[in-house]
Parts: sequence; C-alpha cells; structure tokens
Amino acid sequence: IATGHKDGKIRLWRNFDDDKKYTYTCLHWHHDMVMDLAFSVTGTSLLSGGRESVLVEWRDATEKNKEFLPRLGATIEHISVSPAGDLFCTSHSDNKIIIIHRNLEASAVIQGLVKDSNIFTGLMIDPRTKALVLNGKPGHLQFYSLQHDKQLYNLDIIQQEYINDYGLIQIELTKAAFGRYGNWLATVEQRQEKETELESQMKLWVYDKKTQGFVLNTKINMPHEDHITALCFCNAEKFENPTLVTASKDGHFKVWILTDDSDIYKKAVGWTCDFVGSYHKYQATNCCFSEDGSLLAVSFEEIVTIWDSETWELKCTFCQRAGNIRHLCFGRLTCSKYLLGATENGILCCWNLLSCALEWSAKLTIRVMEPDPCSENIAAVSQSSAGSDLFVFKPSEPRPLYIQKNISREEVQWGVFVPRDVPESFTSEAYQWLNRSQFYFLTKSQSLLTFSTKSPEEKLTPTSKQLLAEESLPTTPFYFILGKHRQQQDKKINEALESELVQLPLTENIPAISELLHTPAHVLPSASFLCSKFVNSLLLSKETKSGEEILEDVDMEEEKESGDDSDEEHDFTENTQDTNDTELGEDIIHQLSKSEEKELRKFRKVDYSWITV
Repeated sequence: IATGHKDGKIRLWRNFDDDKKYTYTCLHWHHDMVMDLAFSVTGTSLLSGGRESVLVEWRDATEKNKEFLPRLGATIEHISVSPAGDLFCTSHSDNKIIIIHRNLEASAVIQGLVKDSNIFTGLMIDPRTKALVLNGKPGHLQFYSLQHDKQLYNLDIIQQEYINDYGLIQIELTKAAFGRYGNWLATVEQRQEKETELESQMKLWVYDKKTQGFVLNTKINMPHEDHITALCFCNAEKFENPTLVTASKDGHFKVWILTDDSDIYKKAVGWTCDFVGSYHKYQATNCCFSEDGSLLAVSFEEIVTIWDSETWELKCTFCQRAGNIRHLCFGRLTCSKYLLGATENGILCCWNLLSCALEWSAKLTIRVMEPDPCSENIAAVSQSSAGSDLFVFKPSEPRPLYIQKNISREEVQWGVFVPRDVPESFTSEAYQWLNRSQFYFLTKSQSLLTFSTKSPEEKLTPTSKQLLAEESLPTTPFYFILGKHRQQQDKKINEALESELVQLPLTENIPAISELLHTPAHVLPSASFLCSKFVNSLLLSKETKSGEEILEDVDMEEEKESGDDSDEEHDFTENTQDTNDTELGEDIIHQLSKSEEKELRKFRKVDYSWITV
C-alpha cells in the first residue's frame, strides 16, 4: 500500500496486516502535499502528483530510479491508469485533463474553461472574435469560444514565470477592457506585499494583423498612487482617437489618450495622460461612458458625478446617501437619457439626465448589473437568503420585463450579454429579452451558466433539417421569373438520374475520404498529392458490382428485351452443344440450367478487349 502525506513524502507499506511486523520505506521528492497516487497495471512503478504540476514515476519503488513529466500547467488532483497500462491520465485544478503515453509524453489535452483562484477581470466579449474573455492561467487572459465550447488561446499579460507557493504574494491581473473594435486592450496588474508597498502596472496592447495577436504598445508604471478600481474605453463611433479612463482609490480618475510618441517620422504612437479629475478627495469607485460618448459618469463613494467628455467640465452630481456606489451604467438606445446606480446598502437608483432628478428607486441588493449592447434591456442579479434572482427591465419603467427566481443557489459574481449572430424571433414576453443577445453569468464556484429556450439536443440541428429549412425559404421576385424553368430542368435531371441510378458506397468506407475528414489539417500531405487519390475513390468501375446486383440488372433487361434474348440464347445453346460434341466425343451432353445461362450471359457482356492489348 502506498500513502501520500502533507509533508510531500510517500510511504510504501509491507506486511500491513500484522501490527508488529509491518515495515515501510519512504520516498520523498514533492515539497508540498501529495495529491494523488496510482500504481501501474503490473505494479512495478508508482505515479504521484501534487501542486508542483509535475508527474513523477517511481520505478521499482526506489528513490534513485524516478522519471519526471514537468510543466503540466496546474496542480495535479487525480491520476488514473488505463486497463491496458499503455496510457496515463491526469486531472488538474484548472479544469483540464491530460492524456499521457507510457513513456511519459503528453498525447492530448482536454481543456475546458480555465478555473482560476479568483476572477478579478469579470466577463468580457472580444469584439473581434466574439470570444468570452476573463482570467485564465495565472497572469493570463483566456479567450473562450462560446459557440464551439472550446478555448481559443491564452494571452500572457504578466509575462513572468509563475511559482506555485502559498506563502508567496503573486502579481495579480486585476482589470481588463477592450476598445470598440477590439483593436486595443487595456490591462492592470497589481501586487501588494505591505500596505505601503504597492506595485502597479497598466499595459496597453494593440492588435497586430500580421501576427493575428495582441502586441504590447505602452507600459505605465504606477498609473495611480493606490489600487485601480475601474477602467473603461470610450466606444462611441464619433470619437476617432481612442480614449481610456481609469478610476482609483487615491481619489482621482485619469483620462488617457493615444498620441504621437515624439518620433520624427510620426510612426510611433503611445498613450499619455490627458486629464486628472477628482471630487472632494473621495475614492473613485466606478466609471462609464454614455452610448454616444458625450458624458462620463464617475462615482466617488456615495456621490455620482457627470463630466463633459470634450471639455472635462463637471456638469452635475447625484447623491442619495444610500451607501457607496457598487455598480454604474448608462441606458442605451431610447433609454440613453437614464443613468443607473446600485449601492452596497441594497438600493437601485435610476436618474434622468435631462431633468437631473431621481426617476425611480427600488430596494434590491444588486450583485451584477449588465446592459444589453443590442437593446434597452438591463439585467440585474440580486442576492437573497434563498439564492440569486434575475430581474430584466428597461430604465424607462421600474416594472421588470422578466423575473427568474433562484437562478443559482450560490452567489453570482459576474455577468455579460453576448450579441447573437442571427437574432431570434421570440414572441412571448418572457423570452423577448433573449432575441438579440444571450445572457451568461458566472457563479462563485466558477460555473458558467446561460439562459436558453432550447435544449442542447435541439440546438444541434441535423443536416437533413438544415436542408429542409433552406428549401422552405420564402420566394423572391427572382424566383417567380426563373422558378418554373428551373423546376422543369430539375424534373428532367431527376428522371435521367432515376434511369441511371447507381448505389454509391458509404463515405466512411472510402479510405481517402476518411483520411481527409479525420486527419488534422496541419499533418496532412499536400493537396496535389491527395487530389488524385480522392477523385479516384469517388469513381465507380463496373467490376465493383456484386454478383447479386448484376443478376438483378439482367432480370430487368429480360423484361425489356425478351425477344432478342430468346434468339441469342438459342444460338448460344447450339454453339455449346457443338463444342461439347467435338470436345467430349462420346460423353453425355450436359443441358444448361437457367442460372448457368444467366451466368454465361454475364461473362459474354464483359469486355475482354484489354487481353489483346
């Protein structure tokens, strides 16, 4: 029996059924807790794993004879061995499974949504790839495709080697935001060992079309004197020059703009601070731009301030004395004149920017508040003793459009609206808020959930149903002009095909097609090499027909050419009798049966001209 211990030691116990004669040997490599152990099928080696992200194989139960598979990316939580003994499998704390060959070489990685210790950045949507973006591996942003339920890639932000040690204070990626078209990405990383020793960096990344990835453009050390609480881009179309705003606990918000970086050729651009604002030395907690970019809202503890984005003048302030502002957002489209704020004391306020007065308020302990970028709807998740509740409403009226109680028993931490590629057409009032966008939310245990009117099986539409849907598309004026002519042509083609119907082999039985479909593209030979093989596999020769198919063809021909066949059969039998007389001499002449005659007729119709060649 092998046991793993908190001190990193492994003990191999023998004679453990005897209280007096038991013995054990000790193996020690792990510097932290041993998470799991597994013996090989033959029992000659032992596998162990832990927080070091290294799989260790102890051969012959000796400390000298051990092999390593390092850099597996996250803590090994479980180890399994296949029944045949040729494969190992490790499960990791970041929601990942790795398949490993017997010679300790990684064969495949099954990666889900990366599970991090904390999600500081929230949920974002990359405007370019439509991928979900949030904290991933330590110091990384993960880009996850919601359409394909697959991770696209990880972007290394901190660009330092991660050391897994609980006593070590790590650099944390705390904030991130995208520009309107996904051309710019802003990130904030912070580390604080003591109260007076804050290390902070803000990085601006630009998307490079050549490399198809983000490249670091500007790095700003200590952009604020205290922790950055919020950052946002101005995503209005009328603003050609990108603008970024950061808010901090130091009581200031700063406006950063993109300018020429003092290059004589004016080819280098960088980000510089253009304006610094404050309000009575209160801590700045939130910031957001209006839809048209004309106004900037910044919350200073309990007070909301409105600033003109062109002159950076303070326009007005709102204060309800209901606690510090936790969430802040503008309305959109027809509700763009409203500003919403949720306080930590459980009050949701809606202000009218035209009248500069409170429009309405409601008592709700809001944990998440997200505006839909494609409609006027706002989704708010409140926390109660029974669980989390969802409210969907428009700022123009306090009556909710949709209420869903107990969407999750645990706390909902983040949410985001994802625009649909093809809008839905739900007529029910309960589902109309899902027409243009889909709402995703992340729980405390980092489970990602969403709302849908269809089951997963219904979403996967079969190909036959897709083809039927294409045929039932509405007719157009062009269809009325050429529709009848095309129908007649299709009818003639179908009649010709019916007369020459050939049973094609199944695609899975053709090696060339299987090779093309099941082999990864990056390891396939060149297209010129595969082309001839692929085309030849689609051609059907007469020799490929089975005997039963040919006999059926002969029976069909008999019905059409019964007269001709009878004459040919008479001549053929006479010829066979003559040859039998000459060859066999005095032997008894054999009378051919019907099946033998059909078999002979089959060979008679085969072309043997290739022999003469």
